[in-house]
Amino acid sequence: MSGQQRVIITAGAAGIGRGIADSFLDAGAAVCICDIDESALQRASREEPRLLCVTADVSALEDVQRVVQEANERLGGVDVLINNAGIAGPTAALEDISLEEWTRTFSINVNGAFLMARALVQQMMSRASGCIVNISTASTVTGLPRRTAYIASKFAIEGLTRNLARELGPFGVRVNAIRPGFMNTARMQGIMRSYAAERRTSVEEVEREALGYISMRAKIEPREIGDMAVYLCSHAARHITGQIIGVDGNAEWEG
Repeated sequence: MSGQQRVIITAGAAGIGRGIADSFLDAGAAVCICDIDESALQRASREEPRLLCVTADVSALEDVQRVVQEANERLGGVDVLINNAGIAGPTAALEDISLEEWTRTFSINVNGAFLMARALVQQMMSRASGCIVNISTASTVTGLPRRTAYIASKFAIEGLTRNLARELGPFGVRVNAIRPGFMNTARMQGIMRSYAAERRTSVEEVEREALGYISMRAKIEPREIGDMAVYLCSHAARHITGQIIGVDGNAEWEG
C-alpha cells in the first residue's frame, strides 16, 4: 500500500481497540473507529480529535453498512480493517449456557467480523491491496473451562482468518489474526475482580496466579497489540498472511 492508510477499527473507543487506533494514528493513518458504547466514543473523540467516531453494533447489518459508508465518504476508502469487537460471553458450564447467550456471543464475535469483512473486500480486491486483522485470544491455545462460547467463537475467528487468507490472497488482500494475552485493560481488571470475588481471595492473588502461567510473567499493554497490527498492515509484512500471531508473553496454561 502506498500513501496514507485508511483504517476501520471495530470496538475502537477503549481498551485494545483504542490502543490499536493510537498506534495507527502515530503511524500516520486516517482512522475510523466504531463502538456500541456512545460515552466511550465521545470520550475518545474529545481525547483524540483526529478520530472519525461512529456509533455502531457490528452484529447489525444496517450499522455495518453505515460505518463503511461514512468511512468511504470521509476517508475516501478503506485499506485496513481491524475486527476487534467482541464480548466475553457467559461464564458457565456447558449445560448452563443458554441458547440466547451462545447466539449473542457468536452474533457479535463472529458475525460482526464476517459482516465487516464482507462489506469491504470488494473495494480491497478492486485495488489488489488491503489488510484485515482479526483479534482472537491466547486462550484458544490453552483452553478455558466455563468460557466455551467465547473460546469457540474465537476459534471461528481463526478459521475465518485462515480461509479468507487463502480466498483473498490471489487478489492482493492479506488476512492475519493476533492473539492477545493477559491485557492491562479495564475489562481485564473487571474479570480479575470477578474471579477474586468468586474464589474469595484478593485481586492481587488472582493476578499473581495468572501471571505464573505466562512465561514472561507480564501483562500486555493495548499499544503492543496496536503496534503488531500496524506491522502486519505495513509494507514490511507484505507477504505475511494467514498467520495467527500471539502477543502474550507465551501463555502456557490458563485456569
